[in-house]
Amino acid sequence: MTETTTTMPPRERSPEFSLVQSALRGLRADLFRDVRAYRPLPRAATDGPLAQLFPERIRKELEVGPHVVVIALALITLAVGATSLGDEFLSLVAGLLVAVPVALTLVRPVLAWWLSLAVAPFLAVANNSGLYPWAAGSIVGHTVVMVIVTARTRPRTAGWMWVLSGVYGLLVGEVLGGWYDGDALPMALFSGIALALVTLGQVNRATRRQVVEERTVTAVERDKRTLLEERTTIARELHDVVAHHMSVVAIQAEAAPYRVENPPPELEQAFVTIRENAVAALTELRRVLGVVRAEDYEAPDAPQPTLADLGKLLENVREAGLTVTKAVTGAVRELPPGVELSAYRIVQEALSNTLRHAPGADAAVEVSYVLGGLGLRVVNGPATGLLKPSPGAGHGITGMRERVTMLSGEMTAGASADGGYEVAVFIPVAVEHPATEHPAPEADA
Repeated sequence: MTETTTTMPPRERSPEFSLVQSALRGLRADLFRDVRAYRPLPRAATDGPLAQLFPERIRKELEVGPHVVVIALALITLAVGATSLGDEFLSLVAGLLVAVPVALTLVRPVLAWWLSLAVAPFLAVANNSGLYPWAAGSIVGHTVVMVIVTARTRPRTAGWMWVLSGVYGLLVGEVLGGWYDGDALPMALFSGIALALVTLGQVNRATRRQVVEERTVTAVERDKRTLLEERTTIARELHDVVAHHMSVVAIQAEAAPYRVENPPPELEQAFVTIRENAVAALTELRRVLGVVRAEDYEAPDAPQPTLADLGKLLENVREAGLTVTKAVTGAVRELPPGVELSAYRIVQEALSNTLRHAPGADAAVEVSYVLGGLGLRVVNGPATGLLKPSPGAGHGITGMRERVTMLSGEMTAGASADGGYEVAVFIPVAVEHPATEHPAPEADA
């Protein structure tokens, strides 16, 4: 005969039970675990707006401001506690009993709260003023301790301290003569308002800190997205340039065998391989562009602009109200298409920034053809103040730097001495040296 054992499924706990269990875990973690843990009060930050009002040599001393405040509160508590008893010695002892927990919050905040709660019934018994279950010194000292501990921990800890202090007030008050005739309810109300104000301040600071962190993350993500958009735009524009060259390679490789009479088979096969590789590269280029192209992107019908089209660009910005001049130095020569396109876009973006951020200002464009590359300089004066600047998307400088970096160039952008703005760019271009005939060596005499 075989015995079968049945396993009962675990009982589902009610939401109320789970809530109570979670609350008790929080109580144990906040007030019962690591009670004697050494937690020194951290120094205050000196980068806030209030600290900036003080000189630099005094600002460093403000770091110990919280410590000074706690010591001052301990002295005030000592004075209040020492006036509750008639005997001088007992009054001093009572003052020390309520002041020591306040000072202890500097290094061990949870232990300070338990100590303040523990000395409260002894002070209530020794008090001659009829206050129970809280003596005058305990009302001030215990509330100060709870406020400091709340400021150093979390709002949940404040709630548990207030609840346990209220339970103590009810139980000890009933033992000493009835909680309804004592100061348990006024103490609960007074300390509850104080803890609520501190908790609201904590929540407010935490919310502001979270907002700052979210804004920082958003700014970083926005910069990354801007950089990606600029790189995508550059890739789209350079596609036409690269595709044109690859198409020329494919066409010339296909036509080359027909220009040679009776070409050897090896040469024909080499040109066929060149054409196949060019066509394959062109296909892959179009496929990559399809990945980065937006859904609403339309390929331009006209060829990509070059430096020869700067005249039309300057005419357009003059019609928009910008007074701009152009100066060309050096021997004008044809540059690689990628350099021509990038140089045109840099000048175009710099003039667009002038229209947006310095309306009414004059601008000057300088194009310098030098031996090692191409120099660009776009400078504008300050805004006249007649028109309001319009904020841009913040992509202009990023796009220019991306184009210059792609071509291994250098770029500087910043305010000029007269209050305007200056963009200076240098793009290196390799110089093609023509073949030269070397003179024949002279014969020895």
